[in-house]
Amino acid sequence: MAWIVLIVSGLFEAVWATALGRSNGLTRLYPTLTFFGALVVSMAGLAWAMRTLPTGTSYAVWVAIGASATVIYAMATGAESFNIVRLLLIAGIIGCVIGLKLVSD
Repeated sequence: MAWIVLIVSGLFEAVWATALGRSNGLTRLYPTLTFFGALVVSMAGLAWAMRTLPTGTSYAVWVAIGASATVIYAMATGAESFNIVRLLLIAGIIGCVIGLKLVSD
């Protein structure tokens, strides 16, 4: 269950990162509210997962999921350019996350 919560928390990291970028320095109301709401959910989920999972592994997985999802979303919406090299690098990050899951206790 902790792994599921950690994955969902990582996805919420992507939500708050995207909202932060769209908030124009926390001056736009709805992106700012989205940022704070997703931030709370993301951090609470990370904290909950870290009760049973190792801290280093949890944090690495959380960051990797959030960063990968943020870049994938930005490429899908056209906010960032898409190319095969970027996609392969994101796949490498995701592969490392899977590796961490496989070798954790």
